[in-house]
Amino acid sequence: MKITVIGAGNMGGALIKGLAKKAIHQLIVTARTEATLSRITAEYPEVQTSLNNVEAVKGADIVVLAVKPWLVRSVIEEIKDSLDFDRQVILSVAANVFTETLREYLGCPTANVFYIMPNIAAEYNESMTFLAPANGVSPELTQRIEELLSLLGKVKVCMENEVAAGNMMSGCGIAYVFRFIHAMMEGGVEMGLYPAEAREIAMQAMKGAVATLESSGMHPAVAIDKVTTPGGLTIKGLNELDHAGFNSAVIRCLKAGLAK
Repeated sequence: MKITVIGAGNMGGALIKGLAKKAIHQLIVTARTEATLSRITAEYPEVQTSLNNVEAVKGADIVVLAVKPWLVRSVIEEIKDSLDFDRQVILSVAANVFTETLREYLGCPTANVFYIMPNIAAEYNESMTFLAPANGVSPELTQRIEELLSLLGKVKVCMENEVAAGNMMSGCGIAYVFRFIHAMMEGGVEMGLYPAEAREIAMQAMKGAVATLESSGMHPAVAIDKVTTPGGLTIKGLNELDHAGFNSAVIRCLKAGLAK
């Protein structure tokens, strides 16, 4: 399968690198500068590169639009006359640019279009990707795209109106997890640990928490109870989080991106 990714920024680069690690498909990536492309080929020389979007999409089975939302229309205007809507599939990672809009820009109301929302962990094949097909896209094609994206991590096929919540929990949410790890590191340093030690401990604690929930199927509240003893240290720390409004802050930060 030939896959063209237009845009080699943080998200486009993560998608290309994650797919390149699997070494299954023919990959082409475009960017506006040779310097950006050189950084990718230095690490993955098998990836083909181009500064020409029109040439890059010719013959591709899948075209991924990995550009900022405000650039989607101009990029589509540039490439649409070179697309074969009978055989090519268009994936877009541009936030809040929905499939109906993409079809309008493409000038084809039946184009096989998907709105997808991965996160930067795609580079390490640990993304949580949301996949929303346009109306009328066949279940068989949706399954094929789901299988492709599963190379990058876990995939949830969903309706377009669910992608925004998925983006806040995963696309943006990964940054909130980084912030929590950073806060744990700062606390570790304040308690006398070196930053590198605090980083390793915080990451392993996070990794262990995820492994516990995944392996056991426990609800997080049940897992918390297993750590917490009456009058112990854990409950004191949890109560401090409650006093600081931790749960409310997390919910508010997730909902902030949904505000119109």
